[in-house]
Amino acid sequence: MSAWLPITGWLPRYRRGWLSGDIVGAFTAWAIVVPESVAYAEIAGVPPQNAFYAAPVALAAYAVFGSSRHLVVGTTSAAAIVSASTVAGATGDPAQTPVFAAALAIMAGLILVVAGLLRLGFVANFLAEPVLVGFLFGMALVIMVRQAGKLLGISSGDGNFFRRLGHLLANLDRTSLTTLAVGAAALVALLAMERFAGRLPAALIVLVAGIALAALLNLSEHGVAIVGTIPSAVPVPAIPDVAWSDLLAMLGGAFGLALVVFAESYSISARFAAKHGYDVDANQELVAMGAANATAGLFKGFAVSGSASRTAAVEAAGGRSAMASLIAAALVLVTAAFLTPLFTDLPEAVLGAIVIVAVRGFLRVGELRRYARLQPAALAVALTALVGVLVFDLLPGLLIAVTLSLALYIGTTSSPRLTSHQDRGLLTVRPDGQLYFGSVDRVRGGIAALVARATPSPLVVLLDLSGSFGLGVAVTDTLRELHDQLTRDRRELWLTGLHARSADMIERSGLADAIGRERIFDMEADAQAAYQQRFTRSG
Repeated sequence: MSAWLPITGWLPRYRRGWLSGDIVGAFTAWAIVVPESVAYAEIAGVPPQNAFYAAPVALAAYAVFGSSRHLVVGTTSAAAIVSASTVAGATGDPAQTPVFAAALAIMAGLILVVAGLLRLGFVANFLAEPVLVGFLFGMALVIMVRQAGKLLGISSGDGNFFRRLGHLLANLDRTSLTTLAVGAAALVALLAMERFAGRLPAALIVLVAGIALAALLNLSEHGVAIVGTIPSAVPVPAIPDVAWSDLLAMLGGAFGLALVVFAESYSISARFAAKHGYDVDANQELVAMGAANATAGLFKGFAVSGSASRTAAVEAAGGRSAMASLIAAALVLVTAAFLTPLFTDLPEAVLGAIVIVAVRGFLRVGELRRYARLQPAALAVALTALVGVLVFDLLPGLLIAVTLSLALYIGTTSSPRLTSHQDRGLLTVRPDGQLYFGSVDRVRGGIAALVARATPSPLVVLLDLSGSFGLGVAVTDTLRELHDQLTRDRRELWLTGLHARSADMIERSGLADAIGRERIFDMEADAQAAYQQRFTRSG
């Protein structure tokens, strides 16, 4: 049962001594979730109350299904902006955006759940780190340019990053100085508290201060845009009323959103699991994030993901288990039900400042410099993903990033390094990687080159297949071609290091008959002994 519902495994073993740390961690999560949820609702293009629909149910759903003790789930900048991009492509009606965003979250959630049940968690291994660094860097810049308009009191325009940036620069003369002062003050306060008082809930403090000043100074009368009335937000389940044709229009975006959510969440949960000495199950994480998103959408929320900043803050405050998320869910629920009128006078410029500071951590310039120093190719990949996001927007940029990851994987695995050594006429070759249809022809060519350079000319090529845990038809066909080529040159092909699946395929394909079973050995030492007995008996 605990494999499907991890809460049934950890809750009965919960220690009372953890409770104080989890309570402090929950209040820390609440202090961050409340202001950021309102801010990320702005990014997603939905009313602020929809963030309060999503947050508590997502926190609770992950606590039930997640395998991480520390991950804190909720609305994030990455999930919000991918949601906004997808929904904008399906409907131009702002009134329909919340319904479409909820439907998209459900679709992405179902995709994640199915992927988890099919045990597709291994896809995390195919997202190269340089690609993610570039993608998130570009995403942060896109978010910043969208929020910059709130700080200036002007529209942020439409289109990709460069079009929006051009629009802002062309309209700087329309800047509201009062709005700019409010936004700049919020930015300075956030950065100062982050620098000198890192344990304080900076976002919550700035949010409260912004509301108080807006009400005291009547800033809305001086041209400063405010959030306005936020209805009480008690989550109630409802099926989004979206036509099938519109769901199909968002299907590609749903897959993209699912990929972003899983990549972001799993990287965070795996990092904290390694730090605290336990493991997370990638397949269970797929199910858990799917449940969190599907539940959020079912309760009229929008896409959610794991949050690095909230997870780190809760851990630093003493949070030890998913109990912190359950308590935080209750706190957010109380806030949504009774405290939303307090946000009426919240300046939009303050929200923009909170978002900009929250995403600046994705601007990993130091990491790009490290790539430039250690592996220029990795820098080129990161910059390609970054520029793809800036030029083509989030979803096409994501597709570029995923394609780059796959290209990197294929490029790396299709050219395995060949390790070789020679003992008189016996040339032993071992590919450092799995043989498959994309790599076997290069391995055959590499072996031919080694044979041509070898001195003395080898009589036998011993191919060590210990790095391959299974062989396909293309591999056995190419190995037969290698055997035929060596035979024509009066040389022999021997095999060693076969795993069970590889040995079975070689037998069923007829390759064992072609080579000769007496030339297939369990261990390299056995092959060396057979070579000595056959070719050097006379000394």
